[in-house]
Amino acid sequence: DGTLFLSASKSGSTLETRSHTEYFLEHVGQGDRFVAITDPGSELERFASERGFLDTIHGEPTIGGRYSALSPFGVVPAVLMGIDAHKLLDRAEEMREACRLDVGNPGLTLGLELADGPDKVLVEGDFGLWVEQLLAESTGKHGKGLVPVRYGDTVDVQCPDFRVDDPYEVGQEFFRWEFATAVAGSILGINPFDQPDVQAAKDKTNELLSRGGAPSVEPHGDLDELLDGAQDGDYVSILAFIDPAREDELAPLVERARATGRPVSVGLGPRYLHSTGQLHKGGPDTGLYVQVVDELGEELPIPGKRFGFRTLIAAQAAGDLEALKERGRRIVRVTL
Repeated sequence: DGTLFLSASKSGSTLETRSHTEYFLEHVGQGDRFVAITDPGSELERFASERGFLDTIHGEPTIGGRYSALSPFGVVPAVLMGIDAHKLLDRAEEMREACRLDVGNPGLTLGLELADGPDKVLVEGDFGLWVEQLLAESTGKHGKGLVPVRYGDTVDVQCPDFRVDDPYEVGQEFFRWEFATAVAGSILGINPFDQPDVQAAKDKTNELLSRGGAPSVEPHGDLDELLDGAQDGDYVSILAFIDPAREDELAPLVERARATGRPVSVGLGPRYLHSTGQLHKGGPDTGLYVQVVDELGEELPIPGKRFGFRTLIAAQAAGDLEALKERGRRIVRVTL
């Protein structure tokens, strides 16, 4: 009875967010236990008004989703968690001022290092998940990009530092990495603020859902053949549509991938579609993609939809595999 639900989507139309919102709203039955965080005029704002949400908090439309950590999308949850938002933002402001300097500019220094080093970047821990999306979606386009990986030899991989020993340093790090990513994108000659290839998997998913029935997630391709073909400059990307609680069960596959000697990334679906998905389709053709599927759970109905969550996840997995194959990417599908 004490749960407050936050429904956060800049566009207001993100399929997963809207599906979860409508599912929990039907079960709770009280709109005044929901708060929307969305850009002005979005579909979610209209939905929140119709269903009597407790409040709608507007984001800033000029800030892209992956650059929104220091906007209401990050700050509202932080306040609800008991974090001193003034202290967090004061630290971020200190970094913003430092990033105006001609000499000793921390964001510029990091950006130059990222652009000048190997194109694989080691990202670790919880903060690394945020950096992963920032780097991959911002720089992975037009056949270029910085590739976040979780495992890799330091000879082939950059190992930048994350300065998060004090929790409130996170505010500084958000700004330093956002600034650095824009710098690196400029040097790479791409626009770090768009995501031209993200829509491909969404379109494939919607196409499969419109057909009705359960999309196929049967095994596809030969894993050994794929990994045995790893070459210098390649990386292995494990894309797992599994219960997150079972992520540890990917360990044997991770070890098999690491045995190739190539850097390895691990992404859970459908989350990675909104983070590294842009890089996979628009970045360099150096990925060896291993999609992993598991028993997708019961078919929980989604209010107002002809399909449930099981079918939705299957369509997202199938849609992404088709989108990658259309771009000539090297991909197989295995079961957990």
